[in-house]
Amino acid sequence: MIIGDRLRQLREERKLSQGDIEKRTGLLRCYISRVENGHTVPAVETLEKLARAMGVQLYQLFQDTTEVPAKGMKSITAKGPSRVDDVLTSKLNKLRGTDRRLLLKLVDRMTRQPVKKVA
Repeated sequence: MIIGDRLRQLREERKLSQGDIEKRTGLLRCYISRVENGHTVPAVETLEKLARAMGVQLYQLFQDTTEVPAKGMKSITAKGPSRVDDVLTSKLNKLRGTDRRLLLKLVDRMTRQPVKKVA
């Protein structure tokens, strides 16, 4: 799963346009397009805005199922972040440039569905 593809999938499932997301987040429509097409890697804060705009929890951007995260791990909800999210977000915000891109690529690869080999 590529994060841009997942964002587009969630947006289309909710019958939202990029313009709707622009109004809800304040992010420019052209930026949303660049993220969905894989030309831009969004910051964690931006992912939080996008998740809230689509009414999903942050972890749902990184998986294709509706499974609840592991016990004890809370995700961002409409009511706001939990203490665990505050700590994780704080640590992620300290990452810059290459480190952030590397982490997001790692998350992307970890959440991909395994490819079945044809014999």
